[in-house]
Amino acid sequence: MADPTPAHEHPAALDDASLLKHCRMDQTRGGGPGGQHRNKTATGIRLTHEPTGITAQAGERRSQADNRRQALRRLRVKLALHVRCDVAGSPSALWQSRCRGGRLSINPDHADFPALLAEALDWIVAAGEDIKRAATALGVSTTQLVGLLRDEPAALEQVNHARQARGRPTLR
Repeated sequence: MADPTPAHEHPAALDDASLLKHCRMDQTRGGGPGGQHRNKTATGIRLTHEPTGITAQAGERRSQADNRRQALRRLRVKLALHVRCDVAGSPSALWQSRCRGGRLSINPDHADFPALLAEALDWIVAAGEDIKRAATALGVSTTQLVGLLRDEPAALEQVNHARQARGRPTLR
């Protein structure tokens, strides 16, 4: 799914307020365990990114604010996986701030993770799924780039599927 967004302005990298401007938010009632509070209040959240139709939801918490944060995080990861942007020039300032000496410093639970994952996938696609070429363009080792993909198994699976379609070996 392509998006006409300029390089490095991936929707997963937008701040919360900007991303939410492009989303429809629906409140839902949670099912399952959680007691009377959960069954009587609409604390579940479903976000739909209207330009792409990608949705994410959360309802496991009793707090609507907590569920909104979780749904937003899940939406960012899904956007990172499914929306591609053109890349040109050099990696984003965010990417560069996370790289030192060929090493990428990011925890998968950090708020920047979806934006960095999206950028890595954009560069991998631009490199024709050539991981070494993408890693060189991003200023990291291939091991670091594959490690980032491993932190989100769906990303590694997606890249491996594209690599197989091009006759390239899968990544481990």
